[in-house]
Amino acid sequence: MQEMIIDKGKINDFINQIIPDHIVFAPVKNKDIILFKPIKKPDEMTLDYENSRIPPKSIYLPQTETLFRFSKDKNITLETPKKDERTLIFGIRPCDAKSLKILDQVFTGEHEDSLYLSKRKNSILVGLACHNPCLNCFCTSVNGSPTGTDGLDVLLTDIGDRYYVESITKKGEKIVKNFAGFKPANKEDKKKKEKVTKKAKDNIKRHIKSEKLVPILDSIFENKYWEEIARTCLGCGICTFLCPTCHCFDMQDEIVGDRGARIRVWDSCMYSEYTMQASGYNPRPNRMNRIRNRVFHKFNYFPKNNQVFGCVGCGRCITECPVNIDIIEIVNQAREVKKDE
Repeated sequence: MQEMIIDKGKINDFINQIIPDHIVFAPVKNKDIILFKPIKKPDEMTLDYENSRIPPKSIYLPQTETLFRFSKDKNITLETPKKDERTLIFGIRPCDAKSLKILDQVFTGEHEDSLYLSKRKNSILVGLACHNPCLNCFCTSVNGSPTGTDGLDVLLTDIGDRYYVESITKKGEKIVKNFAGFKPANKEDKKKKEKVTKKAKDNIKRHIKSEKLVPILDSIFENKYWEEIARTCLGCGICTFLCPTCHCFDMQDEIVGDRGARIRVWDSCMYSEYTMQASGYNPRPNRMNRIRNRVFHKFNYFPKNNQVFGCVGCGRCITECPVNIDIIEIVNQAREVKKDE
């Protein structure tokens, strides 16, 4: 790992050098919210933000995506999308970078998703460490950190008038090496970085008790506790759409005349239609079944199958829930429900 520093005033020069050869996504302020969007010049981005409303997963798994096009004459012909150009995501938070590693496990394996993986293969992630975590952040409870490097190629940490730069992968080392504005870090720079890291971790006030969580959830699967939670839930799906690790989708064929396309669109396990079968049977007929499934998917099923929590502790689902459902409280209270049985 290379450890460098860069003056904040040279960040724009760094971005300008990258833009001709990459599609650069960066945090952009759109009215009152922060979104990751392609930028043409560095002045369009903002690095003074806590986290984006919509996670950067949308860059790799768009809300609406054409899988292929087809036309019908004598034969059916398929027209696959062109390969994606090289992309660089600048300013991504460590929790969102970690979420992409979790999604990688979903879209690889026995059936690989070529569209998702081609985008991931051709991208570079330059992260921005959190020095002031959001109120509902709990990344340290799920093996994360506000200055974590998991899934990143480069990590920038704000140490005042400069950024402390860690090159984590070969791709990261190459892009840092190609810009003259990076200089070797010294001991004083490292001390400042360590101070920022400690302060950021100390500022995380909310935590999930994750020890032995999988067997605890197993033991209360049929408990009426889930019905109590479901009484509040609206089933709006905001928690899933804004979650950086949720990946449910639907596929539809849209046809006009003799031409059409197969479209992939985001879906949500919080909707009753998501599990509705052609026979009319629904294995998750009630809201209780669906909200329980969401919690179990994050903290039971995914750890069992992939040895990692399906949650990175970003807190978006808590902050944006219109009825203040709090997944930290749900998981911590589950432990108490187990004790009362």
